[in-house]
Amino acid sequence: MKYLPMWAFALLFLGLTSCSDSNEIIVTPPTTDKVTLDDPINSFIWQGMNSWYNWQLDSDKLADSKDDDLEEYYTFLNGYTDYGTLFYDLCYNHAIRVGDENAIDRYSWFIDDYVAQNNAFQGIRTRFGFTQRTIQINEAGDIVIAILLVEQNSPAELAGMKRGDIVNGINGTVLNQGNIDAAFGGLSNETVTLSFVSENDGVLTQLADKTMTKAVVAANPVHFQKVFTDIGGKKVGYLLYNSFADSYNDELNAVFASFKSEGINELVIDLRFNGGGSGLATTYLASMIYAQAANGIFYETKFNAKHSQYNSADRFENTLQIQNTDLEVIGEEPINRLNTLDRLYVLTTGSTASASELLINGLRPYMSSVKLIGTKTEGKNVGSITLYDTPREMDFLGEDNANPNHKYAMQPICIQVFNKDGGSDYIQGFEPDIEIDDTFNWNNVLPFGDRNEAMLKVALDDIAGIVSKQNLSKFQLQAKEIKMTLPEDRFSNEMYFNHLIKKQLKD
Repeated sequence: MKYLPMWAFALLFLGLTSCSDSNEIIVTPPTTDKVTLDDPINSFIWQGMNSWYNWQLDSDKLADSKDDDLEEYYTFLNGYTDYGTLFYDLCYNHAIRVGDENAIDRYSWFIDDYVAQNNAFQGIRTRFGFTQRTIQINEAGDIVIAILLVEQNSPAELAGMKRGDIVNGINGTVLNQGNIDAAFGGLSNETVTLSFVSENDGVLTQLADKTMTKAVVAANPVHFQKVFTDIGGKKVGYLLYNSFADSYNDELNAVFASFKSEGINELVIDLRFNGGGSGLATTYLASMIYAQAANGIFYETKFNAKHSQYNSADRFENTLQIQNTDLEVIGEEPINRLNTLDRLYVLTTGSTASASELLINGLRPYMSSVKLIGTKTEGKNVGSITLYDTPREMDFLGEDNANPNHKYAMQPICIQVFNKDGGSDYIQGFEPDIEIDDTFNWNNVLPFGDRNEAMLKVALDDIAGIVSKQNLSKFQLQAKEIKMTLPEDRFSNEMYFNHLIKKQLKD
């Protein structure tokens, strides 16, 4: 006979004591931990994009059913430890993910600091303060940086830089086709040393090195104005305007007061460096240019189906709001609307985008001619609003409602724009009426407002009834632009409609 060990009797005793009166054994199932959300900011990103994004229905990761099962939803979000990665993965065929050739969404971006971003919308950024074009000047692969514009009171101006300067070295590296990417990266540093040269018959002669350190620059987009008093018997107003910034609307209006008092017959708006900005500032500028439009529709905006209540028509205005750099309304004044124009000349390049194109598209149904001189524009017929981490009932709108614990926000494409005739078909850009590629003039960059400055000359000659011809040397014709963007200009082609949301919140 075999005997049970003592531990077996103990187990038997425990089993018997756990039985109910009906001699059934109660088994307690094992417990499992439920999936919880690691980071609520990830949920803000998904919820905001699911609600507002223009291509929400096209993005599988933004399907409305995605958060039906919370554990699966949290598991999905917990797989992301970087906010930007999540944001761009939610976008539909974003340029960062698929490359520009196949990109549908080329313009949405994630914001690390919405205070800094709102400042950037008003031209307040930490930068050197110059605008450039990078050019391969010969078949040997030599590269220069042509300085096209220098902001007032910027580190660049204080270092003695000016429009027309030529740079062929960054931090001691002479630029060529093989090193341009690495060398250009030096412009991301806080301090940089640039090597300046002169050019004569294709020969570059070293001049001097200049060192500068980035600083906060408040760039005034109303950069230059002039009235030409006798162009074919006409008075012509010329305005170089570099971004649509609401805190400078009153200064823009002052320029048109001057044009009005001068009695100009023609107007040339120089938008070759203007990547866009505020839809409200665009409406104000259009209202200054063409008074005969009265209060007609300038453009219409359309949101996705979830927010069609925000669809609206922006009309030409008779008054404008004066705003400070915090975008607080501090006053109001009548718009100086011109009654003397029936056509408009616009100077354009590939950097002419978004709100600049909105101006062109919105005015074309009204004026006899909106004549473009230069090269094809960017082709951006969509716009964005800023989404903040707000309580859900606020639906992500309004900086005042934002979560005070962080400054993350989003600037997704939410809107497509149309003119009063329903026109919005310029995703490939607007072709120029008179083509002139300013790239070839890299070694002959004249001051703004000079009668012989290449692009302006073509416009003034056309007004005077003169057929212009660009006379280029064989050396100049070798020039080829190399697309390089300064880090602080990465999101310069914006068109935002935050004023529409503010109006809805106020109402």
